[in-house]
Amino acid sequence: MGTRDVTLRGAEGEVATARLDLPPGRAVASAVLVGCFACLGPSPGPSRLAHALVARGFAVLTLDFTSPPSTGASNRPDTVPSVDAVVAAAAWLRERHPPARLLVGHSLGGTAAAAALPRLPEVAALALVNAPVGGAPVRERLPSPAREAGEGDVDFGPGRLRLTHGFMRDIDEARLRQALGAFPGAVLAMQAPEDRYVSLEHARRWMAMARRSASLMLLEGADHFLSHDADAGFASDILGAWATRQVAPVREREAPLPPGVVEVHEAREGRFAQDIRVGAHRLRSDEPMSVGGEDTGPTPFGLLTAALGACTAMTLRLYAARKGWPLEHVHVRLSHQKVHVKACEECEEKDGKMDQLRRTVKLEGPLTEEQRARLVAIADRCPVHRTLASEVSVRTDEEQ
Repeated sequence: MGTRDVTLRGAEGEVATARLDLPPGRAVASAVLVGCFACLGPSPGPSRLAHALVARGFAVLTLDFTSPPSTGASNRPDTVPSVDAVVAAAAWLRERHPPARLLVGHSLGGTAAAAALPRLPEVAALALVNAPVGGAPVRERLPSPAREAGEGDVDFGPGRLRLTHGFMRDIDEARLRQALGAFPGAVLAMQAPEDRYVSLEHARRWMAMARRSASLMLLEGADHFLSHDADAGFASDILGAWATRQVAPVREREAPLPPGVVEVHEAREGRFAQDIRVGAHRLRSDEPMSVGGEDTGPTPFGLLTAALGACTAMTLRLYAARKGWPLEHVHVRLSHQKVHVKACEECEEKDGKMDQLRRTVKLEGPLTEEQRARLVAIADRCPVHRTLASEVSVRTDEEQ
């Protein structure tokens, strides 16, 4: 996955910085992700949501409306929330990548994305995360003089939002109702019931505005900013599955890899995360947080062990079916560890270590003792087991 910063310029010359994430190979669709995640400090939300889409072939341009603290020194220009910024992000993608078929908006970013719909006819789906209908919940957090004036800075400490008259006018509820009422695409509202800033009632209002039936998903236990990795991961899983279903026609244009070919690319998200393509499928591998990873996927050894388990279950199923045996269900539990080897003829060190895979097979069904014993023995004949037990040649070449 490739990542780089992008400078966006609005219709009136305003500047905003966004991040572009590209999938391995050719992007089959694009998405604009806009939000206010960084108001309370770093959040895993934007990266997890972006990866859920990148893993499914989307090019994702992420724009955060949060500006640095007003008292802090920073070379980063202020990002002023605006509907024009969403439109500019979609226009930038349209010129360089497949058109933005999906808008994803968090908080006021979602409100701005909804308001931008009439200006972006290529968009087929809108996903909203803890997004208010209109600017009232944020206006109430302005200091008293600014609240009376209707614009100003909402300071959260680590970050702030700069609200303008023009933006608050553009996200007026009447305009949002008109935009959603004319939008023929799909709408998803994800809402944390315990959100301190945006109540569940806002999600219900989004659903009532939508022209076609909208989907509501509750993010139980999450906060407004998806500041916990588990909550961000749950929301990203929902978004990825939903987006793939709603923008499915473009996904089918990506040719799967040939049988036996696997591609692995650094995800550039944390130190170890890897994006994996196998056939038409996409996977993620990572390392636990305890060793410096982000725990966004199983470890390489976890994938290897899982391959043995899957192959074992498939082999037993095929064998039982061929014999006509009443095998109802197969459950395989595996573990991998390094064990000490004493007096090992194959080890250079007499007190060295070797890899050990422990496999426990649970067979359900009215099988005889002879059938069970035979199936346990057949487990050793699964192709992955035989590959692991044999001498394997690995050749490494550098692609020019």
